[in-house]
Amino acid sequence: MTRCSTIAELADVGNPLHLAMGVFDGLHLGHQAVIKAAVNGAEISGGIPGVLTFEPHPIQVISPENAPRRIFSSLEQKELLLDSFGIEVLLVLHFDQDLARQTAAAFTESLLAVPGLRQVVVGEDWKFGKGRQGTVAFLRSCSGDYNVKVEEIPAVTCRGERISSTRLRRALRDGHLGYVREMLGRSYSVLGTVVRGEQLGRKLGAPTANILVGDEQLPPDGVYAVLARIKGERGERKAVANLGIRPTVGGARRQLEVHLLDFEGSLYGEHLEIIFGRKIRGEQKFQGCAELQDQIQKDLEEVRRLFQVNEAEVKPNDHLDIGGN
Repeated sequence: MTRCSTIAELADVGNPLHLAMGVFDGLHLGHQAVIKAAVNGAEISGGIPGVLTFEPHPIQVISPENAPRRIFSSLEQKELLLDSFGIEVLLVLHFDQDLARQTAAAFTESLLAVPGLRQVVVGEDWKFGKGRQGTVAFLRSCSGDYNVKVEEIPAVTCRGERISSTRLRRALRDGHLGYVREMLGRSYSVLGTVVRGEQLGRKLGAPTANILVGDEQLPPDGVYAVLARIKGERGERKAVANLGIRPTVGGARRQLEVHLLDFEGSLYGEHLEIIFGRKIRGEQKFQGCAELQDQIQKDLEEVRRLFQVNEAEVKPNDHLDIGGN
């Protein structure tokens, strides 16, 4: 995938160019509908499908006190998913105060003037420019002079309600992972790096990989049946994850620890995608390490049982490939 950081760079990626625009936090089914329209347009014209997005999330700059947790804290995870959807060009505009002050007219003119741009696809509620004054109608009114088609994609619904990043974030926060899977079209996952911890899991008979994650919206604390994908490997490994502060051993910082079933070897420095399935139990404070160790063995047995009878409620993210060098 070609990565760009300015609109001007789009002139060099080839044409005809079909561009989906949005923040796309979470890449839920509504976002995917916008992206699919750009990919389909490119297939018909023999052109190039691309995505224009922003980092950081605009609200983090415009109103940081109201900024929610991200569904993706990692641009790498978003890029991997976009690649799996067939996107060939990714334009990531750095959102700062200068961009926030740019008028809708100025942004539109710079975008539509890109040589070879033939289609722009946005969601029905897309707003842009200073004060969010730019609308789909405004974009379309300007596009005729440039021979660019503007396509507006209606909202996608789930359980009778419009899918949105806000609704997805709320479902994650409240632990409704089945609902999350329906809105995403895949199981929820996080992508992080394995860092060295205190090696308490090894002492308790279940060595864990400590996953360094960002500030994304995670599900409630507890123990989960999960699948783990290791960069450079194909397929998933069955695992059990603990998310929380580890109150029994005096933890204070929220951590994600994962024990891969029937795995031996070092994972330090590796990139792991953790795909969440059924929650086994909430986080508990035990009387001591011996009681905690007994519970860990029960958790491991329960996760093995769930996977054996195919009740772990975790859907492999077959389309998210973190392989390669």
